[in-house]
Amino acid sequence: MHPINISISKNVLRIRKDRKLSLDQVAELSGVSKAMLGQIERGETNPTITTLWKIANGLRISFSSLIKEESALVTIMSKESVVALTEDEGKYRVYPLFPFDPKKQFEMYAMEIDPQCCHESEPHHEGVEEYISVTEGTLELLIEQELFIVNPGSTIHFQAEKPHAYRNSGESTVKCMLTVHYPG
Repeated sequence: MHPINISISKNVLRIRKDRKLSLDQVAELSGVSKAMLGQIERGETNPTITTLWKIANGLRISFSSLIKEESALVTIMSKESVVALTEDEGKYRVYPLFPFDPKKQFEMYAMEIDPQCCHESEPHHEGVEEYISVTEGTLELLIEQELFIVNPGSTIHFQAEKPHAYRNSGESTVKCMLTVHYPG
């Protein structure tokens, strides 16, 4: 997170350039001086709320569009940074790493299944797909009544609209990465 004046400067500059407007044109539309707009775009000043409202009204945009931070180009997540969702007395753990984003249509989890644990999943709605990459242990995946064995270093993809279960019949914890993709 960086100082708000940096977010404001990037947003004002981006919006002005996207609309192919000069500083003079934005000054005329907003009633904010060209000099002040230049200082804002360079991040040299922290504009007042009144000044931001003038810019927002002049450009016919929301106030929040001037102060929002841009999405990070790189995001690093670890399961230690999120709270696990658990079942079966903690023997089945799911760590929501990237929650569902409607623009991207997927969500991603780290999943851990302790020995002798089986988790049954309700069928998802039509078109939902799961991609599972096993990093440790051997995952037994039951889709309806068919059993699939997924060894470490292997990946499985399936339509998740049928009943399915994740099972660990081994002696060590199964660790996987799970991506759930939703139809657009």
